[in-house]
Amino acid sequence: MSNLDVRPAATACGGREDVSASPVRELLTARTVPLGESTEVRRLLPNLGRRMVGAWCFVDHYGPDDIAGEPGMQVPPHPHTGLQTVSWLHEGEVLHRDSLGSEQTVRPRELGLMTSGRAIAHSEESPRDHPRLLHGAQLWVALPDAHRHRDPAFEHHTGLPEVTGGNGLHATVILGELDGARSPGTTHTPLVGADLTLAAGTSAALPVDPDFEYAVLTMSGEAEVDGVRLPPDSMLYLGCGRTTLALRAEVNSSLMLLGGEPFEEHIVMWWNFIGRSHEDIAQAREDWKTGTRFGEVNGYDGARLSAPTLPPTPLKPRGRTR
Repeated sequence: MSNLDVRPAATACGGREDVSASPVRELLTARTVPLGESTEVRRLLPNLGRRMVGAWCFVDHYGPDDIAGEPGMQVPPHPHTGLQTVSWLHEGEVLHRDSLGSEQTVRPRELGLMTSGRAIAHSEESPRDHPRLLHGAQLWVALPDAHRHRDPAFEHHTGLPEVTGGNGLHATVILGELDGARSPGTTHTPLVGADLTLAAGTSAALPVDPDFEYAVLTMSGEAEVDGVRLPPDSMLYLGCGRTTLALRAEVNSSLMLLGGEPFEEHIVMWWNFIGRSHEDIAQAREDWKTGTRFGEVNGYDGARLSAPTLPPTPLKPRGRTR
């Protein structure tokens, strides 16, 4: 998953000083940004008021889009450092290729998990013969310093563990652990990501970890989380300190739950790179420009992305909010 902004803003985040130990209810609204030639996404993280939730640092929600007769998602080869990408679909298919030689079609409720480590390149596109609708989310997880220089890897998992809470609640565990069910996806910090389905008339309480900070975003429908109504294209930041999360829905709805231990390290995120300093980012950009370190993505019909120009002032890590 790429940030295709031609003038990307530097995002400095991390650290625990701005994390509330008590529950909060902070409603965030998405902003619309283009992704390639034919897709628009709603960016929920980083947001004007919130940069991270645990190690989750980037969230795009797209669709449902009718792409019959259209190319659909077309994201050329591009680089990543210091993060994991998470591909999650409700409808459609996305073909992933990377510089490790991976070629995998990701389908609804399957986990596509790419760990960039020190460096990887990949492309994402709707297959030539693709379903009519495309709907999903693309997310990034920041790697801690101890793992950000590790070897790159790609994982594809089907048959993910599920939690049935009764009263109309069903959860699929994408990453981490929820209510005793653990995803097979590799994680490097304590976190959780789950897809929540609420049938019309649901009133349920989901067990959560009081040491984690959480956020919930709307995928479809319109549910109520901890007493707050979540309209479409919104995310509710919840802070820490809960042992259960109250969920209600009058119509069929789908949410994503993201959480984790507050990410202690301060990081710099620019374009498709995560580092700890301006020098980290500048070196990654130079390596992509000169064709070193990231390898080649074979099979994509088109040129790779060029890196934007760095901002004129040095990039500096700061806190989690702005």
